[in-house]
Amino acid sequence: MIPLSFLAGIYGMNFKFMPELEWQWGYFILLGSMAVIGGAMVLFFRKKGWF
Repeated sequence: MIPLSFLAGIYGMNFKFMPELEWQWGYFILLGSMAVIGGAMVLFFRKKGWF
């Protein structure tokens, strides 16, 4: 879960000058990328027999 915690930590900070905060679809792109990363991690763990 480290990659998802990293992304949530970066976007949870009060940065003023992040260009993607002004994008119309920036929030949904972040959520989508977190879903893709989470799904890839589940598939990886199942392939390794950990999950």
